[in-house]
Parts: sequence; C-alpha cells; structure tokens
Amino acid sequence: MCGIAGVMTKTGHAPDPAILDRMEAALLHRGPDGSGRYAQNDTAILQTRLAIIDLETGDQPIVLKRSRGLTALVANGEIFNYRELYSALPGIVFATASDCEVPLHLYHRDGTGFADALRGMYAVAIHDDAKGRLVLTRDPFGIKPLYYVETGAVFAFASEPQALIRSGLVPVEENADALHELFQLQFTCRRETVFAGIQRVLPGETLVVCAGQIVERIHRPALPLAPPEGWKNEDAMDRLEQVFTDSVNIHQRSDVPYGMFLSGGIDSAALLAMMARLNDQPVQAFTVGFEEASVHDERDHARALAAAAGAAHEEISFGESDFWDLLPKVAQAIDDPTADYAVLPTYKLARAARDGGLKVVLSGEGGDEMFAGYGRYRRATRPRLLGGRDIRAAGLLEGLGVLRREDGDWRQSIAALEADLPSNLSGLQRAQALDCAHWLPNDLLTKLDRCLMAHGVEGRVPFVDPVMAAFAFRLPDALKVKKRFGKRLLRSWLAETFPASKPFTKKRGFTVPVGEWIAAQGKDLGPLVAAQPGVARYCDPDTVRRLFQATGKQEGQAQWTLLFFALWHGHHIEGKFNDGGVFDALAA
Repeated sequence: MCGIAGVMTKTGHAPDPAILDRMEAALLHRGPDGSGRYAQNDTAILQTRLAIIDLETGDQPIVLKRSRGLTALVANGEIFNYRELYSALPGIVFATASDCEVPLHLYHRDGTGFADALRGMYAVAIHDDAKGRLVLTRDPFGIKPLYYVETGAVFAFASEPQALIRSGLVPVEENADALHELFQLQFTCRRETVFAGIQRVLPGETLVVCAGQIVERIHRPALPLAPPEGWKNEDAMDRLEQVFTDSVNIHQRSDVPYGMFLSGGIDSAALLAMMARLNDQPVQAFTVGFEEASVHDERDHARALAAAAGAAHEEISFGESDFWDLLPKVAQAIDDPTADYAVLPTYKLARAARDGGLKVVLSGEGGDEMFAGYGRYRRATRPRLLGGRDIRAAGLLEGLGVLRREDGDWRQSIAALEADLPSNLSGLQRAQALDCAHWLPNDLLTKLDRCLMAHGVEGRVPFVDPVMAAFAFRLPDALKVKKRFGKRLLRSWLAETFPASKPFTKKRGFTVPVGEWIAAQGKDLGPLVAAQPGVARYCDPDTVRRLFQATGKQEGQAQWTLLFFALWHGHHIEGKFNDGGVFDALAA
C-alpha cells in the first residue's frame, strides 16, 4: 500500500521538480517507509512506500532497461497472485521479490492488456519511454484510488485529490453537480469528483496517455454479467469452501504482521473462521463498541466469536467525546468525501491496529454485495404492490426543504449505470451490480482506504476479489436470499464450520449513534453549521437551523451529513486547518 503520483507534460519538457515535491509531501501519510522518483524526458513518476512485501528490495519506482529504452512502474496496492504469475513468466530474471514487479513484465508481454492477469487491489502507472506513453490502470472493483487532471500544459495523476490540489496544477473549485449527489447519496459516483477538474480513473479502467493527452480507454469489468447458474446447494457449498479458502489465503500474503476487524456480523465471522483455520498463531482481531448509547453494542458477540476461534481480541471503545474530537480529523483524511458515519469507528480501529504493531488488516467489506445481504436487495426484487422499490430512489435530503436546489439530477449517474446493465440479469443481480459499481468503490472502499491510510495501515478485502465475484454473483437467487435472510449460502457455510457464530439468528445492523450525539448539542450546533460558507452556499440557513432542532430518522441523517460536509468543506475547500474538535473547527 502506497501513494503514487506523476506528471506528463504536453510540451515535451521535463516536469517541474517542485510540483513533484509538493505531491510527494501530500502523500507521505500513505507511505511512511520511504519514497522514490523516476524522471525521463516529458514524464516523472513517484511513490511513497508502505513496505508490506519484499521489505529489502521492493523499493519503487521499478525500472527495466531494454534495448529500446526504459520502462518504469509505480504502484499502490498488492498483486495477490504474484507468485503464480512469476511461474507464468519463464525465462525472466526478476530484479526484486516484489509483487509489483510482475505487472511491468506482463506489460512487455501483453501491452495495455497486462492488467487482465492481475488479481489484487491496485493502482498502477507505467511509463514506456520507447513508445512515449504513460499507462494507468485501476483494479476492477476500485479498491485502490486513482485520480487525474488535464490542464493546458500537463496531465497529472495521484492517489488522492489533495495531492493534485497541493501540486498547484489545479485550483480549488467545487463541482456543484457532484456535491448535490453527495448531499443525496452521502457519496459521489461520477467520473467527475467534487473538485472541478479532478477526475477518477474508473474501477477496472486503463488509460493510455501520450504527450499529455488521453488517447485510449480500456475497461475490464468486475463482475461476470451473466444470469445465475443452476448450482444445487451441495455443489455451491463445496465451491464456496474452495473459493473462500483460496481468497483468504492469498489475501494473507504479507511480510509484516496482519490481523482483522471483527464485528458481530456474518462477514467478519466467516473471515475469522477462515483465518483461524489457515493460521498457526492466534488471529489478532479488533472490535469497536459504543459507550452510553442506545445502539446495539457488538462487543459481547464479537468477544464470544473471538473466544471460540482462539483469537487474540482487542476491544476499542468509541464514545461521545471521540465523536466531537475525531470528526474534524476524519473529515480532513477523507478528501474524496463519503458521509458514511462508519468512517468514525473505522478511523479509530485503524489507529488501534497501528498502535498494536500491525501494518495489514483484513476486513469483511463486500460480503453483503457479493452474497446479497442488504434488506434493500429483498425490497428491490419484490413487486411494487408488496412494497418493492428501486435502490436509492429517494435522496437523503429530499423533501426537507434544506437545499436551495432540489431536482432529480443527482440520480443521473445511477440511472446511467442501470441502463448499461444486461437485460438477462435477475432483479437481484441488477441490485448487486449497481452497488458494486457505485456504492462499493465510492463509499465503503473509499472509507476503508482513507481511514486506514491515514494511519499507515493497509486494508484488504477478501470478499472483493475477482474469483470470489465470478462465483458469488452467479449463484442462484435462492442461495442468496430466502425468506427473511440474505447471504443464505454464506450463513449455511458458517452454520457447518463455525456454529458459535449463530448465523441464522437475526442480527441488528451496525449503527453509530451520531443522531443522539448531535441532538444533544443541536441548539448550539445548528447555527454554527448553518453559518458555514459551504452550507450557506447550497442550503437555506434558516431551514438548517430548524433542522437541527428536529427529530426523526431522516432529519438525523441530514444533520449528520450537513455537519460532516461543513467540516469537510472548511478544510478541503476553504483551507482551514484546526487540530481541535468539532466546535473549534466550526468556529475557526
């Protein structure tokens, strides 16, 4: 896990080293173990390294000298099947034992299709001096981030938008359409980000850049977009055992200590069960719980799971004081904003993992998307007369009268994704595919990346894997959803292999009590939030003040979203820097 960045000029001149210095400084939190740089003709690339595999010789950039010129690579992430790919490249003498050297040799063998062979989470940049081109690629699920800007003089890329902003190549300007999407969805899913001029390399996309211009886009799909197979339960169980064992096994490849995040849910219970089976030493597991709040505390169940699996278990408490203290720091870390309240416990868990000596943490993110665990999937497949409705048909702030502009434009990105789906998918598959295209990369995986990388910790997601997806997405609907249970097959596997998890007991959803914490301070908080320049630009201040006096589920979610946005906007758009808590940041 690392930070990468680079510049290709349109004039043929060498990139300005001062620009690269600023980009590198902005990415040091992603790679505290060292940095490296390569410059050749019109292109320069760099990496800040978090050393996970090949601690001795794995420094980047990795450069190959060939008769026609140099080829150089920088990468963020891990190529989990690198050992298998070593064997598939006979006759090549590798200069390192790094997982990231493999893509460079695959590029020379397969050209711009080199990523087809990769299994992992990655953002890769390759400069081919002989062909005068820069090639960028991102993993199919978008686990690792990658952004770019095009100006009149250069093409530049980086792992985070803040590096592009601090480079001085692009001014800090808001993208109003993307921000309206943020208000209604709590994340954004366009190619365009909330920063005008900064765009995403889309999940599974490869860009070819020559003379500072994008000349080709290639896309690799994440899911096998085909209807369900006719697997029977016993065959599917056998296949799940094989696929899950394989995925967790390769996601544990590391030359540094690793552990996992353990909740009381099905996905992390399954992950714990498999890790306990595959490791000789006790699994290091971290669980968060909430003090003095009305929400369900998962620590009791997680404690029982850890004991049953023989795990070394650490419990982290998250209280109201943490909320007021940490929220500004979280907003600063998440430059590509997701107003998902799970960022709060994730941030504190990542800090605990780092303080516990870990550099790698496995997480159950993606299990709901792969095996259909969300209640909204069941609603999406019901007839309208029985309560069925589309995913995200209504916006979070819709109907509250808060926004100055309230229209349906925010749903255009989702509608475009819906229109691109094949007609032969089942209704359940369509719902899953939509989530994998927008919710998973732009909310869950962004949250995990920024919260962990803020502490120099790598997050891995064994459920978000091409081999896993090729199996899970084509399961019969009845093996995913049956009666009131989602993730039917995964629950059945747990019932057999780890009965202590009680997989068919109805579980409460994971909730952070932000609503009650905000409500306790609503009288003082409302006027401060309403007065923030970003909030006042998009919202009616009087309505915002009244909103913070209201109760109700939608109002509580809206209060949280506007508070997060106010803090995010203050730091990333207005340039405020404050080490204090929420009230200090709002008063700055």
